[in-house]
Amino acid sequence: MSDTNTVNYFEIGTTDPQAARAFYGEVFGWTFGAANPGGYATVNENAGGLWDSSGIGGGSWAVFYVEVADIHATLAHATAAGAATVRPLVDNGVILFAHLADPAGNRFGVWQRKVGG
Repeated sequence: MSDTNTVNYFEIGTTDPQAARAFYGEVFGWTFGAANPGGYATVNENAGGLWDSSGIGGGSWAVFYVEVADIHATLAHATAAGAATVRPLVDNGVILFAHLADPAGNRFGVWQRKVGG
């Protein structure tokens, strides 16, 4: 079983993925996988992701993800504590994830592995 409530993934959303690849590749030496049909590419194999956000309404962000044991309970708890939903719950077949903003407006993600995923 994996650790939960641990930051273990990051994601960069951008409407200009080529510029982001060039910048982060130059600064940190990161490598990028090919983008899938949804515009999502891995960073350094599976340490993070680079998302072409133009297909989901645009915007730019850098977000960390916290793995949780029960995403539904975490979303309820976070919103009760003052978080706002930025990207509602998504089931991509392998994981469940969502983006929230804390009361100060800082964006973060939560995710849960699917059983057998």
